[in-house]
Amino acid sequence: MSKSVIQTNQAPAAIGTYSQAVKAGSTVYLSGQIPLVPATMEMVSEDFSEQAKQVFENIKAVVTAAGGTMANLVKVNIFLTDLGQFATVNEIMAQYFDMPYPARAAVQVSALPKGAQIEIDAVLVLPE
Repeated sequence: MSKSVIQTNQAPAAIGTYSQAVKAGSTVYLSGQIPLVPATMEMVSEDFSEQAKQVFENIKAVVTAAGGTMANLVKVNIFLTDLGQFATVNEIMAQYFDMPYPARAAVQVSALPKGAQIEIDAVLVLPE
């Protein structure tokens, strides 16, 4: 099976030795996105809600570049520096997804790159 790299300028450029996403067959594995604004590569703000929205916008940009939609996401992993923000994540996530929702995990971590409060990675399955 071959694999191909998905890349878009509509999401932050990779800041390390990884790709924004990798497609293998009809499955696309999205690397973690943090709340960087693609044009500036700077954190959107210190406000958690704004950070969460920016992360979902970055995920959406990579999903679109891969040829899918948010409805094609089958698994989402959410990393938070404060699990107390879980209710806010649910509210914002509801703006990006309709039922049936993707499978999801949410965990608290001690730190994220560049001081972000949230990071999300995901798995996308493209329609055949």
